[in-house]
Amino acid sequence: MYAHANIHITLKNQNKMIIDTLQNAAKYYVLHPNFKKAFDYVNQNDISNLPDGTIEIGEGLKLIAISGQGNTREEAVKGFECHDQNIDIQISLKGPETFAWKPREKCVSPNGEYSDERDVRFFHDAPDTFFELQEKQFAILFPEDVHTAMIGEGLLRKVVIKVKI
Repeated sequence: MYAHANIHITLKNQNKMIIDTLQNAAKYYVLHPNFKKAFDYVNQNDISNLPDGTIEIGEGLKLIAISGQGNTREEAVKGFECHDQNIDIQISLKGPETFAWKPREKCVSPNGEYSDERDVRFFHDAPDTFFELQEKQFAILFPEDVHTAMIGEGLLRKVVIKVKI
């Protein structure tokens, strides 16, 4: 549980994906002690021109820059996933980028075993909904959020910040 400014939030079983714009990021600092550090890095660095790859940006914080051609919904849901040890902050840099989502509690068809090394669990389940991020919008995806992304046309570019729980 994290406490800040008389707000108490328990991350376990939160099940509340967040979608917003970078200009509103400060509203979510109270949700995890590293959210401010993550968004400070985004605001203080030219993330649009980072080369693809992974960099450590602080203790318990890893940024992954990703560029690639958009996939169809059918192709993308083959990677329908969630994480046990990290929260994803996914920021669209060149899009629009579509995401698929479903609450973990409703997923009943695992696709293999959980990988502790990669912190990923895959599912065969169909998404409940699709949503779209425009440039400079982000989604915060908690362990309870099964998701996939990189759905769209043309070149997509994003950063994913892994926030260790």
